[in-house]
Amino acid sequence: MLVPPSFDSIDEAGRRWRSRWGTESVPPLAAAASIVRTHRILVARLNDALVPFELTFVAYEALMLLFLSRRGALPLAKLAARLQGDPASASDLVDALERLGCATRAPHPRDGRTTLVTITERGRQVAAEATSVLNQAQFGTTPLRRQELVALTEILRRVRAGAGDVAP
Repeated sequence: MLVPPSFDSIDEAGRRWRSRWGTESVPPLAAAASIVRTHRILVARLNDALVPFELTFVAYEALMLLFLSRRGALPLAKLAARLQGDPASASDLVDALERLGCATRAPHPRDGRTTLVTITERGRQVAAEATSVLNQAQFGTTPLRRQELVALTEILRRVRAGAGDVAP
């Protein structure tokens, strides 16, 4: 188990930052550092919860994109774009899903230049079971309450929108 530090490293960074660059730059630093550290904490919690399924959270995301798609299939390039990754990384994820029997890939029936990734029945089962576990774990967001999660999501949506990650 992780031993809690004797101080808040972000508060300490803010204190030191303030002495060199002034007070105005501390809130953006503290917010960005908090988001990055929280991301690491959440990904670790999510990956731990997914160990029984031999999935990482990114592989789970790929599986869920397939699971929730209308036809249970997506072109590899579209899967990569939705994961905000490159085709090579998406291909590695699909390799892992194929090894688990959760997905297959084949040439697109109407576009020979495109690879189509399809969820298998086993993939649907794993997706459902893994989602149940993640729902029970509140996707690693404990101790936040529902209203805090809603507010946080809305705040972060503004950052995403500013980066073009949200449809107008």
